Amino acid sequence: MADVAPFLKGQLILDGGNLAGSFFHRTVVLICSHDKEGAFGLVLNRDTGDKVEDVLHEDVPEQIREQNVFIGGPVQPGALSYLHTDDYLPEANVIPNVNVDHSLENLLALGDNYSKTQKLRIFAGYSGWSPGQLEDEMKRDSWLVQPATTDLVFNTDPAELWKKIISQMGPQYRILSDAPDDLSWN
Repeated sequence: MADVAPFLKGQLILDGGNLAGSFFHRTVVLICSHDKEGAFGLVLNRDTGDKVEDVLHEDVPEQIREQNVFIGGPVQPGALSYLHTDDYLPEANVIPNVNVDHSLENLLALGDNYSKTQKLRIFAGYSGWSPGQLEDEMKRDSWLVQPATTDLVFNTDPAELWKKIISQMGPQYRILSDAPDDLSWN
């Protein structure tokens, strides 16, 4: 495992092949916050199959209504989180030009002030780690780490995200990226 910064805010963590059978099998998680109090992240590649209009019982702007809802993680499946970006987002709090928020009021305001350059990902639930838990998982090589980019978060097909990142990590990961989801299929 490569050296990892003590805190992983703004990084992607990926199943490195050691999480088969768990919720996090073949997931890509954007770590939105991480400090001595714990970590908070959102799984980027688990689509619920629902649209916002199917799960939110609010009058939401049309631009938001048709957005897919993703499973952010196994914690509090009814909790709302969303990531958004635009050409210039000075208040970004995850990585440059990527902001995480949880406020329905702010989400509705984003829809009302929609711009063609704005991108949005909406999540039900989240991934959370208590103090020291993620660090322990990193020591056990449960996760691989890659820097997050706006392109990976918003412009890559979520269904292909894990495989795309793993295959770009080098030849030693090619077998992992090409392996079937269930190794008994091999």
